[in-house]
Amino acid sequence: MRRLSVTPRDGWQKKVARSGLLYHSPMNAATGEAIPYWDESAYYLFSSREIDLLEKATNDLQEMCLAAGQFIIDKNRFTDLNIPETAVPAIKEAWEEEPPAIYGRFDLAYDGSGPPKLLEYNADTPTSLVEAAVIQWQWLEDCFPGSDQFNSIHERLIAKWKDLRDYVASPIYFAALDDLEDIITVTYMEDTAQQAGLRTKRILVPDIGWDRSTQCFVDLDMKAIKTIFKLYPWEMMLKDEFGSHTIETIHQIQWMEPIWKMMFSNKGLLAILWEMYPGHTNLLEAHLNDPGTMTEYVKKPLLGREGANITLKTAAGETSSPGPYGEGRYVYQALAPIPEMKSRYPVIGSWVIDGEAAGMGIRESGGMITDNLSRFMPHLFQ
Repeated sequence: MRRLSVTPRDGWQKKVARSGLLYHSPMNAATGEAIPYWDESAYYLFSSREIDLLEKATNDLQEMCLAAGQFIIDKNRFTDLNIPETAVPAIKEAWEEEPPAIYGRFDLAYDGSGPPKLLEYNADTPTSLVEAAVIQWQWLEDCFPGSDQFNSIHERLIAKWKDLRDYVASPIYFAALDDLEDIITVTYMEDTAQQAGLRTKRILVPDIGWDRSTQCFVDLDMKAIKTIFKLYPWEMMLKDEFGSHTIETIHQIQWMEPIWKMMFSNKGLLAILWEMYPGHTNLLEAHLNDPGTMTEYVKKPLLGREGANITLKTAAGETSSPGPYGEGRYVYQALAPIPEMKSRYPVIGSWVIDGEAAGMGIRESGGMITDNLSRFMPHLFQ
């Protein structure tokens, strides 16, 4: 695993924008300057052995998470994850019925020498999808034709949608908040469904209505929604005005991702996994509520995003990041072996499509906490 400098393509901004990555250089609100998000001034080079190791770790972690889901249900550990009691019956039913689950992203620490270590599982609403599936692949074809990349995300998404053609109701709605990154992610997912031959329709989350007379969710034309892919977290849905209706109508509408993903999109999962598999080569020590005997650790809110409200405690001192997730319970996780490479700290996002490893993307930060200013870097392997 090496980080190598390379000359960016001429006109790369227009090229990535044409492929959907419109937020390649967001503006810093404080300085008014563009912040590089997509960064092709360098790339990460892996060996085929390293890619095999990352792929195996991803598949192993997926199997472990499935076992953890059954463990949470059997041992009634929902309270430890701050999952509302009202959601538990629906989670159990969905777990048994196995409705469609499309994707997820494991964030891994890997330094090219030791085993990959799980940082967290973005199982419900993962983003950085377009850049991983499409943008870095086009970069590879332009800059290193003939080389390879751990990336079959696009093909596997289309294949998954094809498998669902006789299972889902038509049209499939694709919903997001009015946020550029979320809309681009949902637009891309909709495109892969269309390529699989499915009929689709776009809707903003606030435009989803509730029809009291028919007791169903509807679009702006008052047509019933039967199947919907939503880039909107379950914990937020349940707190919305009509959140209780998602539980009441759980058999009438197919939500993707399904409600049982609440068990996985929760950093309390890290402590559950450590409890089940203590000392596992792909896990970091993790505990709920307190750090145990650990003197160096990362403190994370159970439901946090983009590196917000993280506390990093090392021998050198303590660093914290601001954010809106400061209330509630926390998980304490041992420090990860994130390598420093030319003053940058890369984290690997390893994608799971239909339950199997499908490719990866890399985000790198100026510090140990990966946040919303972290850059996306392309990769290849030989």
